[in-house]
Amino acid sequence: MRLNLVSFSFATLLLTLTSAFLLPTLSLPPSVAQTLSEQDQDKKNQADRLFREGFHRQVRGNFERALGSFKDALLIYQEIGDNAGIGETLYHIGQVYEEIEDYDQALNYYQRFFLISSEVGIDSRDRQALIVISNLYYTQARQLIEKNQYREALDQFQQTLTIERKLRRKESEGYILYRMGFAYRSLGEYQLALESYQQLLSIRKEFALWGLPNVNFEVGEIYELLGQYDLALESYQKALELAKSISYRLPNGRVVNYPNAVKALNAIGDIHFQLKQYELALDFYQQALADLKTVSDRDKEEKKLMEGLTLNNIGVVYLKQGKYELALELLQQALAISKSFDNQPLKELFLRNIGRVYFELEQYEFAWNFYQQALLIAQETGDKEDEGHTLNHIGYLLEAQNQPELAIIFFKQSVNVREAIRDNIKGLSQDQQESYTETIAEDYRHLADLLLQQNRILEAQRVLDLLKVQELDDYLNNVRGTGNTAKGVPNLPPEQQVTDNYQAILDQAITLGKELTQLRQKSNRTPEEEQRIAQLVNAQETILADFNTFIESDEVEALIAQLTPKTRKPDLVDDLEDLIGLQDNLKNLHQNAVLFYPLILDDRIELILTTPDSPPIRRTVAVTKEQLNQEILTLHQALRNPTYNAKAPAQKLYNWLIKPLENDLTAADAETLIYAPDGQLRYIPLAALHDGEQWLVERYRINNITAASLTELNTKPQSQLKILAGAFTQGHYSFTMGQEQFEFGGLPYAGVEVETLAETVPNTTQLFDNAFNLEDTKPKMGDHTVLHFATHGAIVVGTPEESFILFGDGTPVTIADVRNWKLNNVDLVVLSACETGLGGNLGTGAEILGLGYQMQRAGARASLASLWTVDDGGTQALMNAFYAAWQGEAITKAEALRQAQIALITGDYTALGEQRGARVAVRVRNGLKPEVVNRLSHPYYWAPFILIGNGL
Repeated sequence: MRLNLVSFSFATLLLTLTSAFLLPTLSLPPSVAQTLSEQDQDKKNQADRLFREGFHRQVRGNFERALGSFKDALLIYQEIGDNAGIGETLYHIGQVYEEIEDYDQALNYYQRFFLISSEVGIDSRDRQALIVISNLYYTQARQLIEKNQYREALDQFQQTLTIERKLRRKESEGYILYRMGFAYRSLGEYQLALESYQQLLSIRKEFALWGLPNVNFEVGEIYELLGQYDLALESYQKALELAKSISYRLPNGRVVNYPNAVKALNAIGDIHFQLKQYELALDFYQQALADLKTVSDRDKEEKKLMEGLTLNNIGVVYLKQGKYELALELLQQALAISKSFDNQPLKELFLRNIGRVYFELEQYEFAWNFYQQALLIAQETGDKEDEGHTLNHIGYLLEAQNQPELAIIFFKQSVNVREAIRDNIKGLSQDQQESYTETIAEDYRHLADLLLQQNRILEAQRVLDLLKVQELDDYLNNVRGTGNTAKGVPNLPPEQQVTDNYQAILDQAITLGKELTQLRQKSNRTPEEEQRIAQLVNAQETILADFNTFIESDEVEALIAQLTPKTRKPDLVDDLEDLIGLQDNLKNLHQNAVLFYPLILDDRIELILTTPDSPPIRRTVAVTKEQLNQEILTLHQALRNPTYNAKAPAQKLYNWLIKPLENDLTAADAETLIYAPDGQLRYIPLAALHDGEQWLVERYRINNITAASLTELNTKPQSQLKILAGAFTQGHYSFTMGQEQFEFGGLPYAGVEVETLAETVPNTTQLFDNAFNLEDTKPKMGDHTVLHFATHGAIVVGTPEESFILFGDGTPVTIADVRNWKLNNVDLVVLSACETGLGGNLGTGAEILGLGYQMQRAGARASLASLWTVDDGGTQALMNAFYAAWQGEAITKAEALRQAQIALITGDYTALGEQRGARVAVRVRNGLKPEVVNRLSHPYYWAPFILIGNGL
């Protein structure tokens, strides 16, 4: 359907205006005319004569001479200050430029007209001129869309939208929003696409403008791309209801449907397909095929398009069911039908799916050919989602042909396309971001897996870092990768050269394809144009041959040879190490630190150890993801109950995670483990693994980080501790956060904890209960190096915006509030009574590091928080021991936490140093019941506290 605002053509508009103002009167109002001198009046008469001359030349189509007359008149009007004459002339010059399709100049003069018209008053011509300007912007936008220049088109659409809103033309506004949504969706900017479509739905509902597009399809498509299948299904069902509501019955009783009904049935089938409900999907597709017979031949082109789409969808179901011959037959029918309509995205889909069938049939040459054609269209149309999918399929194809190095190049490109999309959806809800993560996480992990098989450890780590950043993005909504993580996965030099060479072929094909399309759209072609078409067709065949021989070319083989494990040059790894900077960070720590990075894959665990002086070490453990997660849950339950024996499950995980690296850790003289946990390992404190004789914390200090490339590890803390300590000790508060009701009472031992802290560390500011309120506390934060909050808090799984810290006056401060804090002077934030509301369900673990990372986003260098609710007295004992051990530069935060945990394990606090340890021991003995003191050695009491961020 054509946009209403352009159905009023420019030529029609010009005729309307010329008939209304055929003999324009340009005399000034009397009050103004009287101010003209006799000489100026003569000049005005001359200008009026030139204007009329220009006008008549304009009407006759002599535009060049018309411009000359109008511009001469304009100079005179400007000389004598005749604003009415200036405005009239500017307006007509704009018209002439519009007629000769010089839209930039037309806009320039129309806009100048509006500046002058605001001084002499607005009349009906201003509204008509606004319509003209809106049409000009819209025409330019449509031309840019056809060239796949979506960003530039959006700028023009925005100009049009502003004008249409000023004119209050809601139907035109709706169509512009529809086009903007299409452009945003093509760019992978799903958040902005949704906003445009939802504004359109609001207009349609408010003004009952049924001529507007059934945008429920587009909304559903965005939700489907995001993996929000319930929302997508809801939108598609609305689209189907609307499409069915406008069907009609012929006199013979036959019901006639519009193509949108068939489109909706296909869309609903797509959702069932995504949910792997293939038989149900097939039912909807076959119903769509049957309903095609009820579509009127008046919608012939749309009917053909829907026939091709439906055959494709049925073919893909057969592909999933292993019925390859049937699938190929239907998909080829769909591709043949696509020649009768101009829809490049659908053609790309058909080509890609045919490639998938040939891939399954192991006819790789055919698969390669179809994938190339699909990729060409995806890049030509600028559709990022299609491009990412096709690049991924090419990667699998090359991997199946035993060309892993070349496959990695295409997988990297696919990941980077997804990274661009991920960056564009940060404003969407947490659920929507999380579901999108789930749709692409497998591709990230597959690339990491393939890199590990090639022993390209740092690159694999980088890919998984991106996924971990993504998980934090999904959890927090506002996380931004710093440094290299914002750039995706970098190519090694030979990979970049292969990519550039391949892209050069694509660019050449795209350029030729655009020229060929333009020529074929001409109805009356010259002999020279027919000859050029033949040349372009031959050139395209040559380019396709270049595609097909690309992977076998001598140049590519020479470049790939540099990437094979046996011939890969050390400088390639060194470059990447410089890029990530891990070893430099480790060397600067000066505490025999190593980076420990477990990667969880479906069929195994990859253990990566990076040391300051050697290449990364990789050890593989044959444990499935399912087995690992089960043992994590078992240990998690044992750690949270002080009556359980946690050593057996802790030793099992030790044997999987640490034992394979024991010799490597010894060789590196490791004392500090910089730990970047993956997936559900985030729910288990590494300190609580057991080797059969002792806990891991008794051998190593442990410092958690969110992702290796995100954390600056070697910035030293300030020399003097200055602590702001708040405690919630008495009272009772009840409140609702989200859908959950919370009730909290005071923590008596929190007061003892803060008082002991103040005795241990000078310059400690103490705030209790009502004095510990956000209004009074927040201004003090920047004046202290440590913030210690002895209060309740909750880190809520799946709903990060509901995670909070409870201040002493009963005010919950959410994670959204924390992101606005300024903590640039803060070395450490301690949350000594937070908990994760997990119950028996473990998620991705993103929320475990989420709150700590949010503190770092606010400027704090590190945070110390608990994984589960700990006995009030046990927390007091650990925190007092921690501060007794930590005194600024004398000892690191990570070592202080280790000493405190060992003190609870052994019951010996004297090792904490001088009189401080003795005071802590007295506090523990006097403040806690004897049976509690004896039980503090269980990891339930000491293990939940993890240090996140800079451990110095």
